[in-house]
Amino acid sequence: MSDSSDHARPAWLKPHGKPWGVTSQKVVYDNPWINVTEYQAVAPTGRAALYGKVSFKNQAIGIVPLHEDGTVTLVGQNRFALANYSWELPEGGAPLGEEPLDGAKRELAEEVGLQAADWRQILKLELTNSVTDEIGIGFLAMDLSPADTDPDETEDLAVARVPFSEALDAAVAGYMPDSLTVALLLRVHHMAVRGELPRDLARLVLG
Repeated sequence: MSDSSDHARPAWLKPHGKPWGVTSQKVVYDNPWINVTEYQAVAPTGRAALYGKVSFKNQAIGIVPLHEDGTVTLVGQNRFALANYSWELPEGGAPLGEEPLDGAKRELAEEVGLQAADWRQILKLELTNSVTDEIGIGFLAMDLSPADTDPDETEDLAVARVPFSEALDAAVAGYMPDSLTVALLLRVHHMAVRGELPRDLARLVLG
């Protein structure tokens, strides 16, 4: 399993200025998935500021199930927060104490009935770092085979298997705006360009 953090860090990637400070804090909301904390804070400029942070009790997990014929498996579902229908890669949450790969394997089986012999961690994301601490971890899953599905009791999922290039075009055109989906499809395309995928599979990914 490889990680994009293996690449050398450029010299310009360094912090500047002072970090945020905190003078007081209180939890104003809590449920099994998130909590919201209100802070009396001090900005890097020295100004006092009111800040609210949403803390997540799971890591966000996204998986690119890439088949040997260059297709990917996607899921469609109604999402609550934006009241929209979303086509996206298989995704889910891994509790903070769980290995992300274990969560990815579980979500791939539960949502689309697949298991993979080849797993690679390919991306780590801060999903909305202005107001949340949510971390997203993305995996590429290859050498796929069927597994038992077990969707969450609140999920009504549709499943589609489409050419990778078609999925990527839909994502960058704004038809699949889910952030993990966009980022992970672009990352896999980048891997194909850089020679980080098997040659025949890279050719299919690049169309």
